Amino acid sequence: MRIWVSPLAKVHDVARAARPERVVSLLSPTDEFPSLRGYGADRHHKVHLHDIREELLDHVAPTGEHVQGLIEFIRDWRRTDPLLVHCWGGISRSTATAFIAACLHNPEADERAIAAAIRAASPTAYPNTLIVEFADEILARRGRMRAAIDAMGRGDVAEVAEPFFIPARFR
Repeated sequence: MRIWVSPLAKVHDVARAARPERVVSLLSPTDEFPSLRGYGADRHHKVHLHDIREELLDHVAPTGEHVQGLIEFIRDWRRTDPLLVHCWGGISRSTATAFIAACLHNPEADERAIAAAIRAASPTAYPNTLIVEFADEILARRGRMRAAIDAMGRGDVAEVAEPFFIPARFR
């Protein structure tokens, strides 16, 4: 199965084509979540937070509670159908969440291999390090998730990414 990553502008097209079991939306507090037909709260997890990597006045930084909620929602994903994750640009919050989903469901996998798959699928991917740090702690990966993202590097600068996917299973 696949973990899809999309920008907001293409989320309806990707949802129609991929038919995901679950959807995760990560948008700024002033952004409106997309209405995806057939996806109620049990299948569509919505998180309002800014795409920032440290505390910033008048912004909602990612917290451990945000990431714990993501993990709890993603943990119930059966991997029989795709998972779709999106943020505004499909570059940072969503790629961090896709990385978390792959790590969560592949506890024995090398985090660097998962990060490399993201980089191979998207030259613009730049996972939000703060989101990854919280997940690394919650999943007890002892810094390996953050190190894998750091090794991956920033990627090509873009405002919006093209949709892409990574496999749901890693060995």
